[in-house]
Amino acid sequence: MTFEKISLIGLGYIGLPTAAVFASCKKKVIGIDIDAQTVEAVNRGQIHIMEPDLDIVVHAAVTEGWLRASTVPEPADAFLIAVPTPFKDDHQPDLSYIEAATRAIAPVLKSGNLVILESTSPVGATEAMADWLAIARPDLTFPQTHGGASDIRVAHCPERVLPGHVLRELVQNDRVIGGMTPQCSQAAVALYRTFVEGDCIVTDARTAEMCKLTENSFRDINIAFANELSIICERLGIDVWELIRLANRHPRVNILQPGPGVGGHCIAVDPWFIVASTPKEAQLVRTARQVNDAKPSWVVNKVLHTIGDFLLANPDKNARSITVACLGLTFKANIDDLGESPALSIAETLVRTFEGTTLLVEPNISELPPRLADQRKADFDFAIDNADILVLLVAHDSFKDIRRKVRPGQTLFLAAAIS
Repeated sequence: MTFEKISLIGLGYIGLPTAAVFASCKKKVIGIDIDAQTVEAVNRGQIHIMEPDLDIVVHAAVTEGWLRASTVPEPADAFLIAVPTPFKDDHQPDLSYIEAATRAIAPVLKSGNLVILESTSPVGATEAMADWLAIARPDLTFPQTHGGASDIRVAHCPERVLPGHVLRELVQNDRVIGGMTPQCSQAAVALYRTFVEGDCIVTDARTAEMCKLTENSFRDINIAFANELSIICERLGIDVWELIRLANRHPRVNILQPGPGVGGHCIAVDPWFIVASTPKEAQLVRTARQVNDAKPSWVVNKVLHTIGDFLLANPDKNARSITVACLGLTFKANIDDLGESPALSIAETLVRTFEGTTLLVEPNISELPPRLADQRKADFDFAIDNADILVLLVAHDSFKDIRRKVRPGQTLFLAAAIS
């Protein structure tokens, strides 16, 4: 089974690197995205996201003619859908992006094609995708009605890569592949074997979907434990960082570091898919989400109390004369992604509620998001020289010397761990 032309639907943090890796293996790749600026950038051999070495791989693939982008789907041998799967205001899964991508590729499908959903999805999303395709293309057969004899193969294969290491992990990590039939799984394994050096482990589509949700919920629950510990320790007057360091000397204990909350497109979202499917059973998953979702408000209150303490220690100052620097806005260290970022939420709240000056320091982005466009983006050294209170929200490597740089009379509040 060979796949000479591959289409990636969605050229974001997963779709573009995946397209580039396939193209680097001398496969013809067409990337599809609804954003014309993204398409134009890729066709110039440029990237619109921050990921080490991705610019080199994309430029080479485009220059050599293996990769190009378009806003309109076209025929291919395999289609991989990697579009967002957010949730709605009531924490119900929003499958509208997957449905739109599915309906977009339906007209160009032909017998023998493979369609893989890579988007992290609630259980049953792959089957829903197959149903949408079947409705749009009654002239073709699909696994849900024709089993292994279907014209179109359908599978789910969730991504499981770490931002900042995507190119390496795409190749080296194991992949969980859930086909709607054994024949679907076989086809998907053959496709991923183009570049995957890790194991390709076969299961069914529902288990593959639940596997990714389980991985991220596991992490969310462990982060929630660390975040709740930080709140408990503050109430009891204990240094949480020292406590965790000591507790982790136990050979079977590995507590994570607390932070300002949980952000990103996966951990802050995916556990809600489990809760939405099984609201009565998913009690621990729900509680962990609530703990982590509440942490940014706790941090804001702690910063406001820190400002109050600073004013008591400096009676010659008032709130309007104080400068607070928020260090880091992205959802995790050393990336440029602001998606679901608790640090960004905290900074926005301080800008709205604090009477003084709020400096926003984020070295990994060129400009602030539109809703903060009227604020000044400062650099780290300026913040060190001018802020009365430094609030470390994201432990970027560029902030690692912050303890040494703090001036006498300056207050440092750590909402994230720094080595």
